[in-house]
Amino acid sequence: MARKSLQELSGIANTIARSGAKPGEKPARTTAPALGALQGSLASIREIDPQVIDDWGPVDRLEEFTTVNPDDDAEGFEALKESIREGGQQVPILVRRSKVEGRYEAIYGRRRLRACRDLGIKVRANVQDLDDATALLAKGLENAARRNLSFYEKARFAEAIREAGHDTATIRQVLNLSKSGLSHLTKVTENVPRKVGDQIGAAPKSGRPKWTALAELFGSGKLSDVLALRVLESAASLSSDERVEALLREAAKRGTRQSLPQKEITAIGGVSIKSSKSAVSLSVKKSGADAAFAVWLDENLEDIIQRSYAEFTEMNSRDEN
Repeated sequence: MARKSLQELSGIANTIARSGAKPGEKPARTTAPALGALQGSLASIREIDPQVIDDWGPVDRLEEFTTVNPDDDAEGFEALKESIREGGQQVPILVRRSKVEGRYEAIYGRRRLRACRDLGIKVRANVQDLDDATALLAKGLENAARRNLSFYEKARFAEAIREAGHDTATIRQVLNLSKSGLSHLTKVTENVPRKVGDQIGAAPKSGRPKWTALAELFGSGKLSDVLALRVLESAASLSSDERVEALLREAAKRGTRQSLPQKEITAIGGVSIKSSKSAVSLSVKKSGADAAFAVWLDENLEDIIQRSYAEFTEMNSRDEN
């Protein structure tokens, strides 16, 4: 099958929105410059049983695989279902025929597909014959037109397009990005560990400044994946945007602790502890009322430190697993 070019894909959102739209319905607003049509027609729009349509390709919405607080987008999804229930499905999804006879694969429109499944109605779909590369580009173009992906979702989708073998020019055209825009996305995916991003989620209200700040914290070593995952585990009940804030606050607290001036603590038994940015030192007076404790500590300090170090090592080993 011949691969369609990006130029041949021009107008996708408008064409699909117009084909079969009911009177009074507004087509999706097209903003991406390369947006374009699969040369669809009314004949290619069909009503299909959602149960014979399978998901295809890399996910573009983190809600589809994140295991933390999966109800982050519940309100928006319920609003979509209500809209379809009351006014019908305004914009068809895009599907292609599966290699399995009688089945289809959803290129984009997974939320609309899921909504129709939940409502028990057929889904309106634009059926096209597409190879994998063209299907991926169509998926990205539709996202660019509808502008409904968060900053981090765009970063992860750009990464998925790159991993599928496409070059930088294609990624920029698919997501309607400038060179600097793509650079910001790439900085995030290169520095924020993927498993951390999975646990954060889409964070729809957290834009480039917050994600760039997180990327810089990981890049400079001020945040580790072990620490981040520990913080996110305790923040599991929060929204994805609040989880971003939790990580930034934790990093800020640790930065404050690291910048504290030298301090001296006089503990019990005549023991003094000095703490600075570069060292911790301990001293014990061998005279006076605490002389006996000083002698005992002198004899047992090595064993105390060895046991403490073994406990520390065991705790951190569990955190790594």
